[in-house]
Amino acid sequence: MGIAANITDDWHASLAALAWQVEAGADEACGDAPVNRYDLAAEAPRAAVPARVAGGQSTLPANPAAALAIGPATDPVAVARSLAATAQTLVELHKAVAGFDLCELKRGARNTVFSDGNPAARVLVLGEAPGREEDLEGRPFVGQAGQLLDRMFAAIGLSRTSADPATGLYITNVMPWRPPANRDPDASEIAMMRPFVERHIALADPEVIVVMGNTPLEAMTGSRGILRARGNWSQALGKPLLPMTHPAYLLRNPAAKREAWADLLALQARLRG
Repeated sequence: MGIAANITDDWHASLAALAWQVEAGADEACGDAPVNRYDLAAEAPRAAVPARVAGGQSTLPANPAAALAIGPATDPVAVARSLAATAQTLVELHKAVAGFDLCELKRGARNTVFSDGNPAARVLVLGEAPGREEDLEGRPFVGQAGQLLDRMFAAIGLSRTSADPATGLYITNVMPWRPPANRDPDASEIAMMRPFVERHIALADPEVIVVMGNTPLEAMTGSRGILRARGNWSQALGKPLLPMTHPAYLLRNPAAKREAWADLLALQARLRG
């Protein structure tokens, strides 16, 4: 008897196999036969990106990426930069990100995870990528690591649920789609999403950016090494930037919470002027 026979004959084996696939990111049935997305892209109608009409009224379509010429030689970073530039509001940027089809991670994700919290907040937290819970719910930092993040910032009087910009928190990720098996995004994936991240920060216009983990550190500074960078203020996009270790790292390494607390106190002092 092989694995296939075991799964067919044993209900428990079938359930275990399904759970394994969900954990790996294969949590949605797409069809009985594979689809060549490159062929579909080549057949798609080509048109120019629509301009903005007089008076500033948006002409951004429901799916902005559908208005771009996409082919085998398309540069994903150039397309991302063009789409991001068309967005004049966070709502339009959300549509642009959701319509961007050149990142393979999107094909295996259930939801586009855009942001959470108060867009007018003084502090913007930039994370890495959604996990399983975030992919299912469509919001960043809602799993165990997200619960820890909420407790961490609550300790210095900040909350994603606060309507007051002075005590609010705005949260987003570099990657809006969950990588398979929660792997780290690679350099090409980070590069193609960076124009959206830059536009996101420009539109939200926070006073301070907090990057949590190596992926946002690389997206903002071009370098990695979060354990060396954490706690050291720098600049990115003309704004103060504070690197911190990701809450998931703190869950695996509780002793590092002491350093994270020091970073939070440094953030609090910065906000108090």
